[in-house]
Amino acid sequence: MVPDWDNGMRPARFAALRSLFAISDEQAMWRVQMQEDEAAFAQLVRRWEGPIQRLCTRMTGDAHRAEDLTQETFARVFAKRKDYQPNGKFSTWLWRIALNLCCDEWRRRQRRHELSLDDTGREAAASVLDQLTAREPAPDESLDGQERGALVRGALLQLPETHRAVLVLRHYENLKFREIAAVLDVPEGTVKSRMADALTKMSQLLKPMLGHELLKNLKTQNEPKGHLTI
Repeated sequence: MVPDWDNGMRPARFAALRSLFAISDEQAMWRVQMQEDEAAFAQLVRRWEGPIQRLCTRMTGDAHRAEDLTQETFARVFAKRKDYQPNGKFSTWLWRIALNLCCDEWRRRQRRHELSLDDTGREAAASVLDQLTAREPAPDESLDGQERGALVRGALLQLPETHRAVLVLRHYENLKFREIAAVLDVPEGTVKSRMADALTKMSQLLKPMLGHELLKNLKTQNEPKGHLTI
């Protein structure tokens, strides 16, 4: 039987879709938790797949593995849906799940190569940096955006996980310090301390290659996003 669109079926269907798109993350997760609502879960994936994949890429330095980790994150969200606390922000819970998976991946890589954390970071960064530092640039040659981004990615991978997470969430995902503190379940003062340490380390790593301009940008830690290009 052909639907009778003139009797209001189309507006009703569109209204239902608009309602789903309009609900908050917390409302959508409540539907997933209590009703196993597949449409609500799909909406959460659409909203958050990009940010989570960016996070996983920056935390691991591996874009292909980041795709797998993103899928694992949402699989974990659904599997652990009963553990979600409705009085908390969905994004806090989601970031935490993704970061835990990224840290697990980093530690597996560390054990696999039997290296220290710093050595693991240097090894992962080497593939990014070698092609850029192998040649001596001409006096009038400057780094373009792609090369600058590659250098920043390499330096980022040399930070400890805890400091890398703070820098990524602050500068690239625009989270406030109190929001990062909630994700990491640490005091806000600890987040600020880790941020300062991360910026100092990044400055030390990048200053010889990128000079004073990036050093100045790195120190403007209260202005997230747009300063480190990766």
